[in-house]
Amino acid sequence: MKVQHPSRILGGMERTEPRWLSPEEREAWMCYTAAATLLEGALDRQLQRDASMPLAYYHILAMLSDVPGRTLRMSDLAAITQSSQSRLSHAVGRLERQGWVRRVPCPNDRRSTLAQLTDDGFAALADAAPGHVAAVRAYLLDRLSCEQVRQLRDICAMVLDGLVGSKSCPEELGGPVERVDS
Repeated sequence: MKVQHPSRILGGMERTEPRWLSPEEREAWMCYTAAATLLEGALDRQLQRDASMPLAYYHILAMLSDVPGRTLRMSDLAAITQSSQSRLSHAVGRLERQGWVRRVPCPNDRRSTLAQLTDDGFAALADAAPGHVAAVRAYLLDRLSCEQVRQLRDICAMVLDGLVGSKSCPEELGGPVERVDS
């Protein structure tokens, strides 16, 4: 009589074993997760120290600075920054108190609110950018050859495509973004 292993039976359906990581894949995965976590922490600490803003706030200001009118719907900004609407609302509230962002009603959709980068916010971003770029270079890009930078870009684009479906540009991460000119 053949006895089936309990881990292979689940509600009458046969379960397949996971495809475990090879030693080389595990090492690559562990290196990636450690590097990504440490890099984000180092960039956050640099911005906190030099510009009195966390990396998440820098990303919000940078995303707003890159669109016409420096204005986006809050829902689109949340999607682009991969933030919940609640978390983004809290962050924008803090940025508003600093005078860096203002919320304005959407002229063509009363249900929507726009986030708009102020001149002071743009100046704060411009002041923070040189130190941030220097840190990105020191911690990541200057450690790589030109070919490795291209490979990193290609690898990250491939991973993004798998996560968000053929959308490797950060502005497309949350789906279509309606830009609002003011």
